[in-house]
Amino acid sequence: MRDITREEMSVLVRLQQSETEIVRIESVLEKIELEKAELEKDIAAFEKMVQGHEQDLNQTSAACRDLEAEIQVINDRIVKSRENLRYVKTNKEYQSLQREIDDNIKRKEGLENSYFEMLEKKEAKEVLVREKTAEFDQLKDHIRSDQKKIEKTGKQDRNLLEKYRAQREKIGKHLDPELFQKFLEISESGEGKAVVEVRDEVCRGCFMSWIKRVRSYNLTITRRKYLAYLLTK
Repeated sequence: MRDITREEMSVLVRLQQSETEIVRIESVLEKIELEKAELEKDIAAFEKMVQGHEQDLNQTSAACRDLEAEIQVINDRIVKSRENLRYVKTNKEYQSLQREIDDNIKRKEGLENSYFEMLEKKEAKEVLVREKTAEFDQLKDHIRSDQKKIEKTGKQDRNLLEKYRAQREKIGKHLDPELFQKFLEISESGEGKAVVEVRDEVCRGCFMSWIKRVRSYNLTITRRKYLAYLLTK
């Protein structure tokens, strides 16, 4: 590539200033998107936890209903057996039917004890679900509020990014198209750095002596002030 003139270097310096802001803002926007994604993960994780408690509650409620139904069936049997006692004709039939009633009463009492224990668990889980749901709603509202603030900041940064991109294109029109394209290529591969300042005889891009840098990489320097990476081999 041909040597870069002072006028072109001046344009490149201004171009680099815009490019630096573009890279900075793009990095900020990337972090914003990551932050938003992390907030969504927090919501999803808490929601999954609440759903787990709800599922547990549903299973306990179903167990309560099953016990209620079984108790009702046995109670109906007891009632029917007691009615049948009036129609037995022998003592043996009476004793057999009475044993059946006694067995069903014991079975019913055992089921009722299990039912009341299950009912206590159900009530405790209902309280837990209400509390966790309320916490989730608060967390979600808080996160949504944070996301709005983040999005507002992101919108401002995106507008600023478009401004610097337009500025870059405008400045680039003052350069030879090939030179401008080369600048963009080097900037992309060099994390936004294509032209850097030389201060105290040191390149501020690689912190190497500017003399060694120029000799080693065939760079262009203007007034020992800026190095252009555009001529890197």
